[in-house]
Amino acid sequence: MTHIALFHSVLGLRPAELLAAERLRCAGHEVVTPDLFGGETAATLDLGFQLLDRIGWAAVVKRARQALTGMPDETVLAGVSMGVGVVTDLWSERPDAAGVLLLHATADLPASVRPGLRVQLHVAEPDDFAPPERVAALSQAAKEAGVDLEVFRYPGAGHFYTDRDLPDHDPAAAELTWHRVLGLLA
Repeated sequence: MTHIALFHSVLGLRPAELLAAERLRCAGHEVVTPDLFGGETAATLDLGFQLLDRIGWAAVVKRARQALTGMPDETVLAGVSMGVGVVTDLWSERPDAAGVLLLHATADLPASVRPGLRVQLHVAEPDDFAPPERVAALSQAAKEAGVDLEVFRYPGAGHFYTDRDLPDHDPAAAELTWHRVLGLLA
């Protein structure tokens, strides 16, 4: 059993994250899905960014940090889109994380990243939140740091391809993503 903290997108904690968490629980894992927006959600990216601006990044990261209180040091950090930014901010504070899942966006490796750490990146292709140059930079940084990074691109999928409630949904890409995530966690 693995402990996982799954941080939601700029749209807020929605059924997509809750269903993902349930899927992971059914595979035998312990999963928390912190509500970083205090119950508020947004229907579009623009409204989500307005919500984020109103709440403030510092408050979002503080809530995420509080959600990790009492969780094992080995907890896997997982982020969906904006949640990847949250993972990026907390990663250096959790050097013993058993793994990192980056869904729908790229991240920057912390300077203290541990060699051998397993990381998966799952992004649409093309995706403005994961342009090729950012993916290449992450891949190069991971190689230099000795991080075990797997990059999975899903051609033709939309940004939120794992979210069945959004127009971007791509059932085949979503299923393959969760299959690969479960493989990492096994």
